[in-house]
Amino acid sequence: MTQHIASVLMGAVAMASAVASLFFVKFWRHTRDSFFLLFAAAFGIDAVGRLWLGLVQVSNEAEPVVYLSRLVTFGLIVIAIAQKNRPNQDSK
Repeated sequence: MTQHIASVLMGAVAMASAVASLFFVKFWRHTRDSFFLLFAAAFGIDAVGRLWLGLVQVSNEAEPVVYLSRLVTFGLIVIAIAQKNRPNQDSK
């Protein structure tokens, strides 16, 4: 029973990540700012990773493979923030 509840909650988190990804795609379409595109990709990857965790019964959640999608997700977020805060080369 506990595994079933955990799967349902993981599906809810996956849905929330997918919705966030769609919002960032909408913002990217209006601005064409790569910041929003990278955030959309990060939340899309997170949604797929969470959905996979909800559907597949993982024997040990401490396995490095489980955290690979989260590493990519947070890496994309860090890259987006670093690019946004980089000094503008056009102002020189």
